[in-house]
Amino acid sequence: MRPRSRAAEALAAVLLLALSAACGSRLPESDFERDDPTRAPRDAAPLRVGIITSATSPVGGSAFTGPRDGAQAFFDRLNARGGIDGRRIEVRGCDDGGSGVGNNECVHRLVAEDKVVALVATTALDYAGASRVSRARVPDIGGQPIGTAYDTLPHLYGIYGSLAPRDGTPGWDGKLYGGTEVYRYFKREHGARTAAVVSYNQSASAAYARLVERGLRAEGYKVVTEQVDFALPNFRAVAADLKEQGADLVFDAIDGHGNARLCQAMDEAGADVTAKVTNVQNWTSTVAEDYKDAPRCRNALWATGASRNFEDTGHPAVREFREATKDLKTHSQWQLEGWAAARWFTDAATSCATTGITRACVDAYMDRSQGYTAGGLLLPVRFERLPEPPKSSRTCLSVARWQDGKGWV
Repeated sequence: MRPRSRAAEALAAVLLLALSAACGSRLPESDFERDDPTRAPRDAAPLRVGIITSATSPVGGSAFTGPRDGAQAFFDRLNARGGIDGRRIEVRGCDDGGSGVGNNECVHRLVAEDKVVALVATTALDYAGASRVSRARVPDIGGQPIGTAYDTLPHLYGIYGSLAPRDGTPGWDGKLYGGTEVYRYFKREHGARTAAVVSYNQSASAAYARLVERGLRAEGYKVVTEQVDFALPNFRAVAADLKEQGADLVFDAIDGHGNARLCQAMDEAGADVTAKVTNVQNWTSTVAEDYKDAPRCRNALWATGASRNFEDTGHPAVREFREATKDLKTHSQWQLEGWAAARWFTDAATSCATTGITRACVDAYMDRSQGYTAGGLLLPVRFERLPEPPKSSRTCLSVARWQDGKGWV
C-alpha cells in the first residue's frame, strides 16, 4: 500500500537520531478551537498560509527545507500572476527547531494568532502540534509523512495520501502497513535475488531496517542484514561482507553522510551491486559532490518514490517548476513535492473562490481528493477511510537512476 511505504521512506532519512519525546503544549485548548476566522469578502486582505519546517534541527540545517522552498517558489510565481481570485498569498513560515515544544509554538502562532487558512508542505521532525491542528480543523496540505500523524488524524493530508481511518489511532488499531512494490520492481525488472539492509545499532534505525527486511522476505529475497556502530561505523567490514554475500541490492536505514561513506567503502572493496537504493529525501542534484569518492557506487544509485523526476523537464509541469526555481543552488525531489503541495492548496482555494475561501471549504475539497496528480507531478493521490487494510493493491512507482553526465534519469 503506497502511502505507508512512502512515509517509511521519508522517516528513513532521520532514523539515525534518537527522537526526543513530544512535549505537550501548556497553551489552553481554547486557543485552538475557535470558529473559522478566515471567511472574508473577496476584496479582503491577502490569504494567509502557514509553512512549518524543521529548518534548524539535530538532523542538519538543510535536511528539511526542500518542501518549504518548493512551496514558496510556487506562491511567488502565483502572486506574480495575480494570486487567487485577485488575492495574494501571504506565506507565514515558522521554524520549529525540530522539537515538539517548538512545533507546538509554531502551531499556536500560525493557527491561533496568524489565523492561516491552511498549512502547506509541513516538514516537521516532531509534529507534536498535529492534534491541535486537527482539532482546529485547519487543513494541512501536502505534508511530508515523517511521523504517523498523517495516518492518524483528520484534516491532515499527506503528500502521498492515506487509506487509514484517521480516527485518532495510527493506521488500523495502531498498526501501520507498508507495501512491497519497491522490492517487487527490482526483482521483476532487474532480476535481483539477494538484498542487504544496512542500519545503525540505534533503535529507530534498526526498527526501520526490520520493516525493510520483512518486505524483502515477503517478495522472496535472500536477505543479508548488516548493522554498524552509530558512533564508529565500520563500513569497510560491511562492504567486504556485501561482496562475499553477492548482494544484488543494498537498502539502508542510515543518514546521507553514512551512505556516502558506505558507497566509498563498497568501491574500495570491489562490491559492485545492481542497485544501491536510496529514498526520496536523497533524490537531489548534489549526488556528484556527495559521492565524489565513490564513482561506481554513485552510478548504481537508484531512488524510488511517488512523484515525477525533478529532472524530467520534458514534462510541462516539471519544466514550470524548474523555470521558477532556476535561481536555487540545488534541486531536489522534496522541492518538487513542496511545489506540488502549494499547487494542491491553490486548486482547493480556487474551487472555493465563488463561495468564500475558508478553512472548511478548503478542507472539504481536500477530503474529496481522489486521484489528484498536481498536473502530473504526483502519482494519483487518494484519501479514503477503509475499515480494514487491503491485503493487496495495484500500485504505481516512480523510479530514477543516477548517471554521471545525465543526472537522474
